[in-house]
Amino acid sequence: MPKFPDFKSFILALLILAGFFAGTVAIAADLKTNEPVTLINVFEVPADQIDKTVEFWEKSRDFLRQQPGYISTRLHRALAPDARFQLINIAIWESPEAFQAAIGKMRETNPDTDARNTVFHAALYRVIRTDEETE
Repeated sequence: MPKFPDFKSFILALLILAGFFAGTVAIAADLKTNEPVTLINVFEVPADQIDKTVEFWEKSRDFLRQQPGYISTRLHRALAPDARFQLINIAIWESPEAFQAAIGKMRETNPDTDARNTVFHAALYRVIRTDEETE
């Protein structure tokens, strides 16, 4: 399980993930949309680190909610203690560019946070179907 020695390392890991994402930065650069985008970030958290990770999330949220383009965020916790992803963050941003700018500013500001031993899997998404569609 990767460990992050500092906040900048965490943000870099958050933005550059393995798998088909090719990193949030690449997705954000390629996604052209006039509609809000959704950040989905699932956290693999050791049981003894959940409270500390929630504190980290709160500090990050407090910073990001002040940034242009921020719409909302919600942190979800698994009901089952053995779920792989104990925490899931879902945030809405006005655009990929707004998200990128906010993360860049957070990286520069480097708030005092610590999320060691937590693995983050994040990407930006756009809504393609809803239960409200009437075609």
